[in-house]
Amino acid sequence: MLGSKIRASGHYVPADLVSNDQLAEVVDTSDEWIVSHTGIRSRHVSLRGENTSDLATKAAEVTLQRAGIEAAALDFIIVTTFTPDGLAPSTAALVQRNLGADHAFAFDLSTACAGFVFGLATADKFLKAGPYQRGLVIAAEVNSKMMDFSDRTSTVFFGDGAGAVLLEKSEQGQLQAESLHTKGDDKVVHSGLIPPLTKLAADNYPTIQAFAQEGRQVFETVTTVIPEHMQAVLASAGLTLDDVDYFILHQANLRMIEQVAQRLEQPMAKFVTNVADYGNASSAGIAMAFDQLNQAVTLTGKKVLLTGFGAGFSYGSVLLDM
Repeated sequence: MLGSKIRASGHYVPADLVSNDQLAEVVDTSDEWIVSHTGIRSRHVSLRGENTSDLATKAAEVTLQRAGIEAAALDFIIVTTFTPDGLAPSTAALVQRNLGADHAFAFDLSTACAGFVFGLATADKFLKAGPYQRGLVIAAEVNSKMMDFSDRTSTVFFGDGAGAVLLEKSEQGQLQAESLHTKGDDKVVHSGLIPPLTKLAADNYPTIQAFAQEGRQVFETVTTVIPEHMQAVLASAGLTLDDVDYFILHQANLRMIEQVAQRLEQPMAKFVTNVADYGNASSAGIAMAFDQLNQAVTLTGKKVLLTGFGAGFSYGSVLLDM
């Protein structure tokens, strides 16, 4: 079936590693509380001026090097992020410039933590139906620049990083099934208003927003909705959970992933995780975990289900038959 295949993958994280004990020095929390509630022990944080486009560029460079492809051969670049360098130009345009990918069109896609899954589904359509031969999908986030460090319910979760894949047109497409959803009325993960600087802003002007989440509601929603969703997308391909070799979920919280595995009656050994070391890297978490798996094992002939969920409430899955 005409579609796309993954030729190479890569990821990059900032050099600075922040432990739970270090985080506890600036926010009211402890290593014991963070590990027991989230499974997270550390996260990489951009403390040396690297912005989202910088992380994305470095992940892309690793991917292109592994593929043996020059940036000039790219037809498009999709960057999934909800922590862009700015509103304009797009982070993808900055990556295109950094790589020297002069032939590629570039744009950002924002569905928060579900972004990489939505990005893969989008890229597959370009390669399946258009004249394009290859493109990069990059998930990149600098979550630390948008955290309210007085709010331990969100700050303790997040880290920074980027992951990328190079997709090529193929007569035997690897993306075998997909299912994408948005529930715009479900605000379990959302932005909270920062108080305006002046009364004029309060009355007449939109304010910048900071990230916030309803932790308990997120957990309950995800552990109820996502298992049913995963089974449904597999059923659409005539498969069951037992047919899948690896599951890669959004790396929000290790306890959440464990609960999903339990509800699906699948062993944790099939669930690829990096959240303990990287924290919740938003859309980049799945992309980084895929690259880690891709470097650790031979995926040829394996089935991998990628499932993302995040603000919006947006969620979705793509099934890869490698």
